[in-house]
Amino acid sequence: MARYRGPKWRLSRREGMDLFDTKKGVLERRPNPPGQHGPGRRIKLSDYGIQLREKQKVKRMYGVLEKQFRRFFGLAARGKGVTGHNLLELLERRLDNVLFRAGFAVSRPEGRQMVAHQGVTVNGKRVDIPSFLVKTGDVIEIAPKREGQQNRAKQNLEFTKDRNVPGWLNRTEGQLKVAVVRSPERDDVSADIQEQLIVELYSK
Repeated sequence: MARYRGPKWRLSRREGMDLFDTKKGVLERRPNPPGQHGPGRRIKLSDYGIQLREKQKVKRMYGVLEKQFRRFFGLAARGKGVTGHNLLELLERRLDNVLFRAGFAVSRPEGRQMVAHQGVTVNGKRVDIPSFLVKTGDVIEIAPKREGQQNRAKQNLEFTKDRNVPGWLNRTEGQLKVAVVRSPERDDVSADIQEQLIVELYSK
């Protein structure tokens, strides 16, 4: 299971935003991109460069490597409707992202770890694939018999209590359970993403 293992804040500094929604304020302390030329460094990007940066930003935000991201784009392009919106819908439906959106994990990487450690069930069946795509009607729950994962999720819920659960998910009050009530829509994705730039990049 391939994943990025390098310094995550370096990625956020490169893209100029908190990709992992941790609110630690590192960008306020070090707002400049990483590299030897320091804060005075200015680079004027070409149209291709702008499109590439947008793709890299979204890939890193959702923790997806190039091969899988390209596969998602292929599925989005073949689906009905707007390709960019379809791509974001697929990324939102990833199981690790659902845990993050529901507040059971403080970040998508933590959601990925919880799934990989077999601490999550979908419709009562344990799933250990972070890229598993949920669908309308699915019920996601922190596995009842995994006490460590349950305690972790409860602590995270307290930590993320100010985070709004998107309208396509319905979290059961007082339980570590969330249901998918509809497909995610473009308005459910609050992040500053310009998906049309990614469509233009892959369409060349």
